Amino acid sequence: MDKEAGPDAARMRLDDPWYDAPAQGWGEPGGPGPVPADAGAWPAAERGHTAADVYLEVQRSPAFREVRRRYRRFVIPAAVAFLLWYLAYVVAATTAPGLMSRPVAGALNVAMVAGLGQFLSTFLLTWAYARHARLHRDRAALELRWDTQEMTRGVER
Repeated sequence: MDKEAGPDAARMRLDDPWYDAPAQGWGEPGGPGPVPADAGAWPAAERGHTAADVYLEVQRSPAFREVRRRYRRFVIPAAVAFLLWYLAYVVAATTAPGLMSRPVAGALNVAMVAGLGQFLSTFLLTWAYARHARLHRDRAALELRWDTQEMTRGVER
């Protein structure tokens, strides 16, 4: 577990509130399920907040801004690099047919190698994105989701 989750994996909560949230109508008065015992257990100061207020508060939090910053630091350069690579392939295919038809090995030419490179780069970019998300954003995003779910339990919708 240390290899995958890191040294502070023991601090991570294993119960995920995303799956604890009741379905629409469940746990509500008159709904198909029982009403939870702690439905009215929120302090009086927090009872007037709506879910929208909670989400706006989370959106303004430094933790949310950090997750978004990490996301943008990877996605924007990766998207720009991939689009430039794709456009270079398209431009070369239309403006330099002599270069693209040059044989590399047997019947394999530069255009085929570059086209296969497009597929390879797509898979590599997907792998890199998933790895970056797992290493740099998932734990912080899970904590934000946990906090948001805790804050929205019992508030007015």
